[in-house]
Amino acid sequence: MKYLVIVDDEEGVRRSLKRALEKEGYGIFLAENGDEAISIVRNHPQGIGAIISDFRMPGKNGLETLVEVGRLNPDITRIILTGYATMETAIQSVNEGIDGFLTKPFSNNEIRVKVREYSLKKRLKQFVSDQVYAQMCRGVEWMEFRRCTATILFCDIRGFSRMSEEMAEDELSLLLNREFFSPLDDIVCQWGGMLDKHIGDSIMAVFGVFDDVGTAADRAVACGKMMVEAMSRSTGEGETGGMPIGIGISTGEVMAGMFGSPRRKEYTVFGAPVNIAARLESMAGSEEILLCENTF
Repeated sequence: MKYLVIVDDEEGVRRSLKRALEKEGYGIFLAENGDEAISIVRNHPQGIGAIISDFRMPGKNGLETLVEVGRLNPDITRIILTGYATMETAIQSVNEGIDGFLTKPFSNNEIRVKVREYSLKKRLKQFVSDQVYAQMCRGVEWMEFRRCTATILFCDIRGFSRMSEEMAEDELSLLLNREFFSPLDDIVCQWGGMLDKHIGDSIMAVFGVFDDVGTAADRAVACGKMMVEAMSRSTGEGETGGMPIGIGISTGEVMAGMFGSPRRKEYTVFGAPVNIAARLESMAGSEEILLCENTF
């Protein structure tokens, strides 16, 4: 069962929301203030699916509470509920990555529909990179095929076959998500890279398609170095004794756009640099970064 946290300093509002959302199959936690809500999320790191918080409360306000919840678990759908909606509050909420914005008074049906809608949007956004999602919001013309120069980075775990043989599937899946994909995906985004896809235990990232192509190679290499350092620091601490990685990076002209059929499409890039980066990654030793000549 997925749980939902309701945060409001008014007991009547908490009870009303609880009655409405229990019908959606959620288990409900109630909190009177932000600190109590944060404690609930901290004590249930994998069980919380969504949180609805009043904006104006004693102590931490709703926005501060949801920002802290996002740091603890970015997968949680975060919704602001307020009777004092202003443009400034809405802009703040969007800038902080809040998933939904509701105003009082509300009907039970409206709350149920909006929670489903915001939760679905949250999950769908995870299937495309932040840059692609932003471009899609601007208009479909940004998704058309175009030639451009980009830097491609491939990264994967050395010795993954041995690891997969020694661990149960559920343990391996949890380990990959928690100790490999989560920290390294964050590093890619920190350096402005577009997370293209995960392929098994491999990460493909693209730099320069939607941003400054002049700094793409520099950012990709800095990203790769930080990835190696992050995994090096974890060596010997994880359940498997660490996850050393190898990285390949290549720069050149690619074709970018939406590829696929009417049933299934993805925004990605094709071209020689993609193939070269993948081959360099396969040749890289543990904690090595191999560059093509253009990137160098």
